[in-house]
Amino acid sequence: MAEHNTLGKVGEHAACELLIAHVLVIRETNWRLNHLEIDIVAHDPARNVLHIVEVKTRSMVEHFDPMQSITRRKISNLVNAANGYLRHYQLRCAIQYDVIFVIGKPGNFQIQYIPNAFMPPLRTYRR
Repeated sequence: MAEHNTLGKVGEHAACELLIAHVLVIRETNWRLNHLEIDIVAHDPARNVLHIVEVKTRSMVEHFDPMQSITRRKISNLVNAANGYLRHYQLRCAIQYDVIFVIGKPGNFQIQYIPNAFMPPLRTYRR
């Protein structure tokens, strides 16, 4: 496995540990629907909220705004995947989109958790 893939897996594991510390239940990691993927699906049983979590892992950050990696296309793909997840498991609950940035080397990560990082875009239709 390439070094960046290994770093990504370790970063996702660190993100899962953070979510567990926030009393969330990890339902899935790397859930796929065709070409779409959700890094982590977690559930908050107290509020019945499903957390769709995008994890971005980087070995170092120099002049990098982590939110720049969350593009319109990424948001659209996450929203479509989340809708597919709800349909697949026939769930009825609120959804929250979170982002976790994991920066550094394994054993020395800095983790930034952004709950409610974005809302799904609204679509309007013209007649």
